[in-house]
Amino acid sequence: MNKPSLPQGTRDFSPEVIRKRNFIFETIKRTFELFGFEPLETPAMENLDTLMGKYGEEGDRLIFKVLNNGLNDPKNIQKAKDGFAKVIEGKSSSLLTERALKYDLTIPFARFVAMNHGTLTPPFKRYQIQPVWRADRPQKGRYREFTQCDADVVGSASLFNEIELINIYIQVFSALKLNDVSIKINNRKLLTALAESCGDASLITTISTAIDKLDKIGTEKVREELETNGIAGEKWNLILQYLSITGSNAEKCEKILALFPENANALSGVNELAWILERLETDAPVELDLTLARGLNYYTGTIVEVKAPESVKIGSIGGGGRYDDLTGLFGVKGIPGVGISFGIDRIYDVMEELELFPVEIHKGSKLIFMNMGEKESMFAYKIIHRLRSQGISCELYPETAKLDKQFKYADKKGIGYAAIIGSKELEQENVVIKNLGTGTQENMSVDLLLEWAKSI
Repeated sequence: MNKPSLPQGTRDFSPEVIRKRNFIFETIKRTFELFGFEPLETPAMENLDTLMGKYGEEGDRLIFKVLNNGLNDPKNIQKAKDGFAKVIEGKSSSLLTERALKYDLTIPFARFVAMNHGTLTPPFKRYQIQPVWRADRPQKGRYREFTQCDADVVGSASLFNEIELINIYIQVFSALKLNDVSIKINNRKLLTALAESCGDASLITTISTAIDKLDKIGTEKVREELETNGIAGEKWNLILQYLSITGSNAEKCEKILALFPENANALSGVNELAWILERLETDAPVELDLTLARGLNYYTGTIVEVKAPESVKIGSIGGGGRYDDLTGLFGVKGIPGVGISFGIDRIYDVMEELELFPVEIHKGSKLIFMNMGEKESMFAYKIIHRLRSQGISCELYPETAKLDKQFKYADKKGIGYAAIIGSKELEQENVVIKNLGTGTQENMSVDLLLEWAKSI
């Protein structure tokens, strides 16, 4: 008999964990809707050609492909082997797979917009909370199945959308008591200017992918990766100058313009950043970080990332940016967009480590009725129906057992109060309420119980 196990990089969630995760979901969802965003869901699977080629070479390798049905048919075994060989060579094969689990929520959203743009009222503001899958190496804060929470605006090129999305970050993390997060902002046009200054704008993917790893592998490893792609010598010196720029947000903007004089992309990127930063709240913790790259190919303007508090070594817990031609990948041109994402699983890990979850979210039932016998339980169950109709969570211990066992059950579930109905209480139609925290108890009528329970 095989020992039960889970696929690597996946997890079960206990009731306690789910309550904590729901606390995060509900906080984010409430903020999304406060800012006028509407809910959307897309399938767990997408057609393979919808996803491939949208995330760069490294991203494509992390896409989970789904086998076609019927591969267990003996006559298809050799076809399947041939298909596997083609996939290993980097070529998709309709013999093996035509679908894949979604890598993120942004590309499926772009596909949705491309299919439905004629019926959407721009600007279309949507939020989406769903699992995604990546064939990544599992480690702390990184899973193969995880949940993303996205908010996007399409059909508007206004930079006010960037301000709104950054303020969503500020408001959500404030509500979660994660006040020490750092919000970083940059603009992909500055990276385009850097690539142009290195001789070719098409180098932006290679350069941004390498820079995106800077905080993980360090400057020397970034240099080595760029050198293997032919970016060395004076080109590397220019990149190093770019990465070494320091100062206030305004000073960094000035130094960028000095580094790339008369470069149209540099000027446009700096102007957009300055416009956004000037209009954010003066105390907003937003820093211009020129090392921020976000290696995904589809970003075209503002990019943003949220880092966890320094005391928790977990890295990014949110990110996003502007993608002004993402639907063009599906043949629909001219629909600008911008969006952000929350890394729910990492946010959970940070809050757990910092002990930020409110105590009250751990509890399910507020009141448990002890099972003292068949007649007493039936009387208790009538009261339970009335309490539940008032929105009060309560339960009956399902079988007659020693009171000690029933109290231990209540303790393990974190239930605060117990209702005891013995033969005497049944005769008088009263209930003894015991506070399981203090040990004190009170005898009350059913009507008084129904009123008292509203306060727990």
